Amino acid sequence: MNKELIKIIAMDLDGTLTQHKQPIDEVHRKALIKLSSKYKLLMVGAGQVMRIFNQMEHFPIDIIGNYGLQYGTYNENTKSMDIVRDLQFPIDKDSIEERVTNLREKFGYTDYAGDNVEFHPSGCITFPLLGTKANSEDKLSFDPDRVKRRKIYDEVVSAFSEYTVFVGGSSSFDMAPMPYNKYYALDIYCKENDLKHENIVYIGDDYGLGGNDESVYISDFPYLTIDDYRDFPEIIKPLW
Repeated sequence: MNKELIKIIAMDLDGTLTQHKQPIDEVHRKALIKLSSKYKLLMVGAGQVMRIFNQMEHFPIDIIGNYGLQYGTYNENTKSMDIVRDLQFPIDKDSIEERVTNLREKFGYTDYAGDNVEFHPSGCITFPLLGTKANSEDKLSFDPDRVKRRKIYDEVVSAFSEYTVFVGGSSSFDMAPMPYNKYYALDIYCKENDLKHENIVYIGDDYGLGGNDESVYISDFPYLTIDDYRDFPEIIKPLW
């Protein structure tokens, strides 16, 4: 990372700035405000732009959502988001259901609560190993180290070759239509804003196998790893 070339600080939210689905605390808000005095900030998320914006309690930041399928810019006048891109891809639900069922039967995940698959308007899908209505305690205790899901990750990738597959949440696989992932989203952002990859440094926690930050981590974008969101103020010190 050449600090003199950095113009944009891009980052993940959950696990990087906050605990999962929690608002930003005052310490991290102050860190972002300080960063914004020197760099433009960009949130790169797996979820929808407005969900991320609301979780951040309307912090003034541009947001890439749904792995690049959505993009919103902060409007200083209205103090809200202007959605400038919102792509939606068709889903062959019957084919998805069949492939998920085959994987459940192959690996023994046939006992589940709720629906077999969760379909999202964007064209993204979630394969919840415990089902869409599993209780939170069961989900949190199911695979905290991701060993169970990483054991079958290659099989899921093979079964869904038209999707980018992520080891998502605590008990699921999340999938985005190819070629969308965070690297692809950042590459589009660079092309749209006349930037080079070396002009953006990315901060993320989910950089292991199947993680939704992995595509950026293994790329040529400068990357700062973080394993505990509470370390964020320390992690960003090299940027000053």
